[in-house]
Amino acid sequence: MFDKLKTIFFRFFTKKKEPETESMKKFLIVGLGNPGQQYKYTRHNIGFLVADWLAEKLKAHFKTERYGDVAKANYRGKRFVILKPSTYMNLSGKAVRYWLEKENIDKNNLMVIADDVNLDFGTIRIRPKGSDGGHNGLKSIQELIGGTQYPRLRFGIGNDYPKGGQVDYVLGKWIPEQMENLPELIDKAASALINFAQEGLQRTMNKFNSKIANS
Repeated sequence: MFDKLKTIFFRFFTKKKEPETESMKKFLIVGLGNPGQQYKYTRHNIGFLVADWLAEKLKAHFKTERYGDVAKANYRGKRFVILKPSTYMNLSGKAVRYWLEKENIDKNNLMVIADDVNLDFGTIRIRPKGSDGGHNGLKSIQELIGGTQYPRLRFGIGNDYPKGGQVDYVLGKWIPEQMENLPELIDKAASALINFAQEGLQRTMNKFNSKIANS
């Protein structure tokens, strides 16, 4: 009986893991924003800034391709496809759907970076799914890829604006105090994206869902 149990335990603990398929190793990271120099340093374009920073960390370079600027990189056994849609915010889903299909990437390996007025500046929230929260880019994505079940990283931009002033605030530029802190915040957001590919969504949520200015 003892020998039989030893055999069972040996087989269990020495069982080989199933190899990752190519599609499991590929990740589509999408930074939301609007193309054009006039939008570059607006709050609504934080997704583009994080995507740029991530590409820099991975030593990848953007090329203008269909529906956006795309950078590709291999890092520790994972393939990153970083996308900045050129479709403008309201049509972001068109670019996301195209690149998911072109690269044969599962929705679970998609991460969308968007600004969020419901979070304090310096806060990120990573979630496996959720509503669009009034964000036109997220709304377009859920309509065109079929549902809200895809990971997203919400970057808090705060809501220090008067009643009726949300549009001007979101499309406005960062104030000097925010600009001073942005590099550190963007770097940590980019690190969360790398962690997502390396360690998975749940561990990344546990590690990075905090006020990153103080982490």
